[in-house]
Amino acid sequence: MAKSKITTKEPSKKTTVGTMEDLLKKHVLTPPKKGDIVKGNIISVDKRHIFFDIGWKSYAVLGDLETKEVSTYLPYLKVGDSVQVKVVVEEAKEGYPVVSMRKFFEKGKWEILEEKQKNEEEIEIVCGDYGRGGVFVDFMGIRGVIPKIQLTEEYINNPNQLVGKKIKVKLLEVDKMKNRLVVSQKAAVLGISYKQLKESFDSVKDGEKYTAKVIGFSEFGVFCEVNGIEGLIHISEISWSKVSDPQQFLKVGSDVDVIVVEKNEDNYKLNLSIKRLTPDPWKDIEGRYPKDKEVEGELMRKEKYGYIVRLESGVEGLIHVSKIAGYEHLEIGAKVHVYIEKVDSGARRISLILVSREKPVVYR
Repeated sequence: MAKSKITTKEPSKKTTVGTMEDLLKKHVLTPPKKGDIVKGNIISVDKRHIFFDIGWKSYAVLGDLETKEVSTYLPYLKVGDSVQVKVVVEEAKEGYPVVSMRKFFEKGKWEILEEKQKNEEEIEIVCGDYGRGGVFVDFMGIRGVIPKIQLTEEYINNPNQLVGKKIKVKLLEVDKMKNRLVVSQKAAVLGISYKQLKESFDSVKDGEKYTAKVIGFSEFGVFCEVNGIEGLIHISEISWSKVSDPQQFLKVGSDVDVIVVEKNEDNYKLNLSIKRLTPDPWKDIEGRYPKDKEVEGELMRKEKYGYIVRLESGVEGLIHVSKIAGYEHLEIGAKVHVYIEKVDSGARRISLILVSREKPVVYR
């Protein structure tokens, strides 16, 4: 390896030329010491070697073992970049120091992600399996996720198509402290910028009514768009009545009126509700269903602890199994007459007892 030369300006005629010793005193070079963390400017980079200028008389080289790892990082390293390196050998046989980029491998990839996010640049990731949180991805050993809602229509209802694929994405959340990486395939495909996203997000107001477009489903709710902003209607926010399957209520591509329940400033997402556009049927429930009142309801389903009876839309009560003698003929979907035994509005529970010719002994 050729050693770097120390250059000085050409002396003028009026300047007295000093000795070599004088010149060296003006350009003091501190020899690298094992364990030192120094700034390394990349001079040359390829699959076999990376050379650095660390301010010494000769360039430093990356250790052989780490050179084998560097292929993953090559697209993100270029001549002129500066990275932190650690001196592991002060002077090898060839005369140059050997350095380690372990600190970069552990931290530098997060810095790359932060810089890419700041500049709104795309990155290439490898897609893994699909789980409850979305499609898991890998970027230089960092595990992240594409939330299902951040997929284009092509994949949102069949995310398993992405398993094993290399795709371009945009960065939504980069948090080294939480070891959290969230990316968007949709933003990369549609060319959505953060500036546009923020403007649209800011235009949506908390507590106001909007028309949302249904774009997909999950086991925990319905994915929607409001003015181009991603939103979720949780399964518990679809109706005041119990909902087991959101697809029985809504279809992909349909429009539905919603109210904005919450705006998430961290990731520009909306929590939406359909049911809150109508009055809460549990409001003033004690007045409508006082103790001992006889009412008619519909047997909805049998649970291990008893029968669920719907009294009105959004209001259900329970006939506990201990209040059933065993000779009653109870058929799901049938109309039944019941007494109101107890109302707990806070817990949204009503205890019921079947009407019989005589009140059972267990009734109080």
